[in-house]
Amino acid sequence: MRVVSLVPSLTEAVAETVPGALAGATDWCTHPADLPVTRVGGTKNPSVDRIVALAPDLVIANEEENRAPDLDALRAAGLTVLVTEVRSVPQAFRELARVLTACGATIRPRWLDEAEDAWSAPPVPALRAKAVVPVWRRPWMVLGRDTFAGDVLARLGVDNIHAGHADRYPRIPLDELRAAAPGLVVLPDEPYRFTADDGPEAFPGLPCALVSGRHLTWYGPSLAEAPRVLSAALRAVHR
Repeated sequence: MRVVSLVPSLTEAVAETVPGALAGATDWCTHPADLPVTRVGGTKNPSVDRIVALAPDLVIANEEENRAPDLDALRAAGLTVLVTEVRSVPQAFRELARVLTACGATIRPRWLDEAEDAWSAPPVPALRAKAVVPVWRRPWMVLGRDTFAGDVLARLGVDNIHAGHADRYPRIPLDELRAAAPGLVVLPDEPYRFTADDGPEAFPGLPCALVSGRHLTWYGPSLAEAPRVLSAALRAVHR
């Protein structure tokens, strides 16, 4: 198989499970760090011509991370495109198994079993907290309804205040985010790179948990350690 991945978490999953299958990946595919493949641009602006030139047997994508016009252009060029949909932890496991099989995996990888085991009994939440979860600023955008990251947090004791919003990633002014009176603000380091100096100052007086975006939003080998890593970051706020 020759595979081009347009999804960073799937790139990591395929690289770990089917070594040598990947012919191309996006500029945002950072794991594994030394992946020797052709880079094909960003997740939102991949080079269709570069992907076609690689003559892959399969292009793997995601309905949320990649744009439909790019995927349509790849199909029009005669390429097979597998599009995943991941909006919960159980769905992530199902889609990962589907992708890995499509990419030529003949056995189920150990990391996938370890990830399922980790999420079958995640750490007991130190407390339940109602939170706002920004994923961007300028403008402010937060997790809304039906998101993978929202399901991850819910399983760790964090209830997203905007889980009932009509939009999946609504734009909400900062004053409205503060007025929602959250007990916690969760600030991941991707897609926007929130840091101790960039994010918490917008929510004075509120506990802010800086968390790993890879462990919050990626579905791949990082799922095995995500419950432990995220729980530690959330507990640190309340010590």
